[in-house]
This record gives sequence, C-alpha cells and structure tokens, in this order.
Amino acid sequence: MGETGMLGLTTTLAVVAFLTDSVLVLPIIGGLLVLESGSVILQLLSKKFRKKKIWLCTPIHHHFEAKGWPPYKVTMRFWIIGVVLAIMGVTVRLLG
Repeated sequence: MGETGMLGLTTTLAVVAFLTDSVLVLPIIGGLLVLESGSVILQLLSKKFRKKKIWLCTPIHHHFEAKGWPPYKVTMRFWIIGVVLAIMGVTVRLLG
C-alpha cells in the first residue's frame, strides 16, 4: 500500500473513531501504523540531534528486511501483531 492508500485508510479510521466515540482506543487498534510512523520520526530526530541512526533504515519493516528477514516473514509477523492489537482494542472498547 502506498501513501495514497495509507492516507485514505488512516483518515477513515480516524473518522470512524470520532463517530463512535472511541478515540482513545484508536492508538491500540492502529498500533502498527503508530509503530511505522513513530520509527521514522524517531530515526529523523536521532539523526538530527545525536548524529546516529537507531535502525538500519526506516520504516521499521525495512529494518527487519535489512537484518535479513525475508519479506514474507515480516508480513506474517505484522499481520499477527495487527490481529492481536485489533483484538486488544476491541476488548478495551467493549469493557471500557
């Protein structure tokens, strides 16, 4: 998915969160989006202030590929983490 697809996905997710009054659950459900974006932001800040990189490359999934993980393994791990985060977010929403 490229920038255009991600922009549409995150906008839709944010609108649904606001309409259903579940804004606090949004970072849990979208945890991978937060992780991917956060890794880029942290890498840029680290390069600017510490003059060192935290990861080999960002977004974080490229770091795992640079470490030698095959792309299918990165994809499967992210799918599993995404499902776990989605279940956690729905559980928090239903219990809270």
